[in-house]
Amino acid sequence: MKSNTFIIFTSIEIYCAIFHTSAWSVNNFLMTGPKAYLTYSTSVAVGAHSGIEECKHQFTWERWNCPESALQLSTHNRLRSATRETSFVHAISSAGVMYTLTRNCSMGDFDNCGCDDSRNGRVGGRGWVWGGCSDNVEFGERISKLFVDALETGQDARALMNLHNNEAGRLAVKATMKRTCKCHGVSGSCSIQTCWLQLAEFREIGNYLKIKYDQAQKLEMDKRRMRAGNSADSRGATAETFSTVLATELVFLEDSPDYCVRNASLGLHGTEGRECLQSGKNLSQWERRSCRRLCTECGLRVEEKRTEIVTSCNCKFHWCCMVKCQQCKQVVTKHYCSRRDGSSPNITRRRNRGHKR
Repeated sequence: MKSNTFIIFTSIEIYCAIFHTSAWSVNNFLMTGPKAYLTYSTSVAVGAHSGIEECKHQFTWERWNCPESALQLSTHNRLRSATRETSFVHAISSAGVMYTLTRNCSMGDFDNCGCDDSRNGRVGGRGWVWGGCSDNVEFGERISKLFVDALETGQDARALMNLHNNEAGRLAVKATMKRTCKCHGVSGSCSIQTCWLQLAEFREIGNYLKIKYDQAQKLEMDKRRMRAGNSADSRGATAETFSTVLATELVFLEDSPDYCVRNASLGLHGTEGRECLQSGKNLSQWERRSCRRLCTECGLRVEEKRTEIVTSCNCKFHWCCMVKCQQCKQVVTKHYCSRRDGSSPNITRRRNRGHKR
């Protein structure tokens, strides 16, 4: 960073008006960047927020469900977590920032940025040429890197892990882009097509990174060389370890804690009281197994609760001008993880096998 680097402090009132969330979303994203990029700060914050919302969606029915305590995005403020879950938080947040900046650029929200037309006119393949308005991912990547990567000021293994996963998130945005084409020719013959690249839906990027999370690699550091502290040998050992991993893959350094159990020091709430799914239409196999994963395997029982709700139904329009509805009652059944009668939580939990969230 050049000497003109400064801290961009956006007020809590503005961010809370955008997000309607607690102040953690502000404190966790005080970003550093050149003064010229102040105009992008709102898009950066919106992008980070969309990444966190996607994280919560992806882990809704898992033991670790992207709690707010896990959303610190750098290694300062004493947060030294380097787990598989931390890798996903960094990747999805970085992807969210790049995605929003790219989209806003293509929409013309920034004076100095627009579509990527650098390939327009070139032959892309048999029967098609580049044209139209491709989303400017190079711009989004460059600006997001300036903001997000600036959070990491250290040179230790954890900082390098975060930077690596930030990059994996940005590469996920590129990897999921779609080619969109328009036909040209006499009488709709489509003798030639004009094509451009568009961002995928952000949900698709989340799904892509969730697979990367499941395949994340744990890096084993050379402890003997690492004990050398902040020496050239120590830094060399760290760099060598990271050089063996593809930039597209997520990495972590520490095994995850037991997410079944409440741990106040780590900000973990455990799974007691969590809702799970046992029945319903169009449930995936992963969702149908949520009660076993969240409750039974954590030494808890599944408790069924029924609630009667009243909704407006059978509405009819009467001339003129009134809508009259009936009041319909419906019993909704939900399932929750509860402590077994007369037992301490989690004492009957089975030993975890392999990678469990």
